[in-house]
Amino acid sequence: MNSFANWEDVPIFDSEAAEADYWADYRPDLRLMESAISGNSESSESVTITLRIDPRMLARIKRLARSRYLNYQSMIKQWLSERMEQELRER
Repeated sequence: MNSFANWEDVPIFDSEAAEADYWADYRPDLRLMESAISGNSESSESVTITLRIDPRMLARIKRLARSRYLNYQSMIKQWLSERMEQELRER
């Protein structure tokens, strides 16, 4: 089994089959997995941005997040991440 030490070494996949083949042969290095779990990795830096949202929309987002037991900001980041992955797959 091969391992990788940086998340940047993981390629962007053309299909789910290609991704499955990759993960069948590769695993993250132990230190990389530990840093991901502990949250002490260098990639955990975040940048503060300002985003203007209609108050009614924000209230709906907060209610939805609360119903899922999530922080609304984390849920928005999750949505953005999922959409980015979708857009990259559709290229």
